[in-house]
Amino acid sequence: MTTPRVFVVRHGETEWSLNGRHTGTTELPLTANGEKRVKATGHALIGNDRLIVPGSLLHVYVSPRHRAQRTLELLDIGWAEKLPWAEKPDPDVRVRCDASVEITEDIREWDYGDYEGVTSAEIKKQRDEAGLPKWDIWRDGCPGGESPADITNRLNRLIKDIRTRWHADVIGTTENVPKDVLIVAHGHILRAFAMLWVGKAIEDGPSLLLEAGGVGTLSYEHHSLDEPAILLGGSFMVDVVENAQEVAAEQKA
Repeated sequence: MTTPRVFVVRHGETEWSLNGRHTGTTELPLTANGEKRVKATGHALIGNDRLIVPGSLLHVYVSPRHRAQRTLELLDIGWAEKLPWAEKPDPDVRVRCDASVEITEDIREWDYGDYEGVTSAEIKKQRDEAGLPKWDIWRDGCPGGESPADITNRLNRLIKDIRTRWHADVIGTTENVPKDVLIVAHGHILRAFAMLWVGKAIEDGPSLLLEAGGVGTLSYEHHSLDEPAILLGGSFMVDVVENAQEVAAEQKA
């Protein structure tokens, strides 16, 4: 039976992510190495016999930040329609995917406020000099920026949208239909998203890491929307290959 997945992709490396500077609203390009690694990720993980099957994608959410949008472009998924920020379709694209692409503020990076562009070490030094307690973004949020409650509200809104709009009608069915959702965004917000996906509070402090250009997978247990899970691994690659073979056989028939 069908069990939908949500693939989360952190944007590729930028100068600030490389240097550990908190990057929320600031627009920065990917580094040359960041672009190279994202392309390699797309080649390794996207295809009919790989983790992310383009024909199985139902919908894509992407952050409004340019670094996330560029990452989506470099993954080379092969969109049938032009991307929302593109002036025209790419005439050389290998069309492999009919999924809709949506820019949403709900998955933009945490607004770091006064800590924008500042490293964790610098924040610690500032707070020590001011006699302030140790800072924990998951508990304290950011002065002049967003609180954990702000993040929770917008991410829970997105999770509800995914489950009601995209997954409710396909989970548990036996039909071979597009079912997966892809999210391209940022480090802190995707870590928070994963915690909220499985019903945890982000104030507990997500013990999860997602490197620049990294990919994670979320899903469900027992084909049930009421049992969301983080997919650590297992036999999913076998499922992907079998599904791709079934699709190929149907196309030949």
